[in-house]
Amino acid sequence: MILLIDIGTTTFKAALWAGAFCEPVSIPLSMGAEEAGLKHSLGNETSFYFDPSQWLRAFESALEGMEEAGKVQAIVVSGNGPTLVPVTGEPGLDGLGRLSLEAAPARHWLDRRAEAEAETVSAFVGAFVDPGFYLPKALMIKNREPALYEKIRFFLSSSEYLVYALTGEARTVFPSEGFERWYWDEALLEKTGLDREKFPPFVFPGDYIGGLLPGTAARFGFDSRVKVFAGGPDFFMAILGTGVSSPGQACDRSGTSEGINLCTKHRIMDKRLMSYGHPVKPFWNLSGIISTSGKALAWARELLGLEKEPYSVFYDLAAGAERGSLLFLPYLAGERAPIWDPGARGVFMGLSLSTGRKEMARAVAEGVCLAIRDVITVMEECGAETAELRVTGGSSASPFLNRLKADVTGKTVLCPAGPPAEIVGLAVTGAAALGYYGSFKEAEEALVQDGEIYHPAPEAKPVYDKLFENYRELYQRLRSSY
Repeated sequence: MILLIDIGTTTFKAALWAGAFCEPVSIPLSMGAEEAGLKHSLGNETSFYFDPSQWLRAFESALEGMEEAGKVQAIVVSGNGPTLVPVTGEPGLDGLGRLSLEAAPARHWLDRRAEAEAETVSAFVGAFVDPGFYLPKALMIKNREPALYEKIRFFLSSSEYLVYALTGEARTVFPSEGFERWYWDEALLEKTGLDREKFPPFVFPGDYIGGLLPGTAARFGFDSRVKVFAGGPDFFMAILGTGVSSPGQACDRSGTSEGINLCTKHRIMDKRLMSYGHPVKPFWNLSGIISTSGKALAWARELLGLEKEPYSVFYDLAAGAERGSLLFLPYLAGERAPIWDPGARGVFMGLSLSTGRKEMARAVAEGVCLAIRDVITVMEECGAETAELRVTGGSSASPFLNRLKADVTGKTVLCPAGPPAEIVGLAVTGAAALGYYGSFKEAEEALVQDGEIYHPAPEAKPVYDKLFENYRELYQRLRSSY
């Protein structure tokens, strides 16, 4: 039996797998500033902090609903990123018997303040490194918060923080070959003046990290022989969990942000995208990350007074408007792929006296889909083939949005059945690590199940071809004005 943990932006998910999946447990994570969750700081909307102790409390809450902890053989953890946790303490249990690991507030993946530091890192690397990535954030703390920097024992990601709390072993999960640009090495740390000992050794997804701390195992009813394996970034698990293992297949992982990960035969290099080794050898992964997709939908839902209603009400409202009646750029916190512009901002174009709530709702949903099409178009401009999108994440539960993605992108959209893709990918990783399957590929073929399929409507093509042309042109016209 394997315990599967995925740390999302807004939810902490846990499940058990023993040949079949139990029903996942989903625990909300606080997002409001007043709740010590994700919050703005200093009046700057690119500054986001998160209280990492929420992940420890969520882990404890998840175990409360699981009566089979004693049967667990292994634990695998994945998490959102690039979220950077400045760890200042040592793992253990507090006086109440709760997990304890002191850390300063995590610098969330949405935090884009480290622009000056990103320029420094980019110059050393010889390629653009976004302010949201790990090393610019670490350098920002060193430059702007020297007192905190001196106290830091380790810089960790969200999943690595929880693993350290459970095992006492600090490790950095390096997803695959090709990620060097977004991580670090000895030479780069020396150039930036960052202390090497604050950056733990690298491991790869599926690697053994260690056993549970004895007190922690006893406290939560785990066998002392439980093994903890590296999971790594949530998007990496989602690639495995959607069954994307052949060239032309793409994983569309929707959440607060959106990641498009395309399997390719060969490595494709383009500064607008990221390229690195695919979980399934010998293929490569071509990736584009959209900063605020689900976040834009949540923003619009609140803006239209529907925050207390199910998302289905928002989608029903959007479905009542005509295609392409309004254009929206979803750059609410800058944008990563393919424009890499932290200064970009959201825009509505085409407002008139006849514009209503339904048109605005549809425009935001279409804007998210146009951002996906933008990434896919760049991939195809580079010579890659995109045959289908395999969608996962919260919004993949919406038939309306799945159909809209198919219509706007012109691609077939497939929604795998079963638990969230991150959970399935963690099971693939853990089952392969324990030797139940000979490889990630073999485990994936056994565990991933196909579900609903959505084909693009032919009549939508001319509308969305024109809207996409306007989408790209509008940003180019406005970029110097941001």
